[in-house]
Amino acid sequence: QVQLVESGGGLVQVGGSTRLSCTASGSFSRIDAMDWYRQAPGKQRELVAGVSSSGITNVADSVKGRFTSSRDNAKNTLYLEMSNLKAEDTAVYYCHLRGRRTPWGQFQDYWGQGTQVTVSS
Repeated sequence: QVQLVESGGGLVQVGGSTRLSCTASGSFSRIDAMDWYRQAPGKQRELVAGVSSSGITNVADSVKGRFTSSRDNAKNTLYLEMSNLKAEDTAVYYCHLRGRRTPWGQFQDYWGQGTQVTVSS
């Protein structure tokens, strides 16, 4: 059974900072991408930031310079450091993992339950 457990977030003031964590339980033969997505009310889910298996980080233009993502492969944990938060960053943030459980298995996508980040003035 694979679970992605997110923590962090909550209510943050404009200009403030917070950190999200996502830990994947269960064993994997290989984990490719681990990413953060977000979905604001009435909007589509969008990619925010992620880290590839080789450690390459990508960040959406809308958060570049404010958000960074890192990954601890030994702990199967993904982090999202968020700073200089804006009201438009308010959304539910979802952790995503693409991996396979066995060397012969297929890659699958796994999602966390989401954690709310509300940025207010």
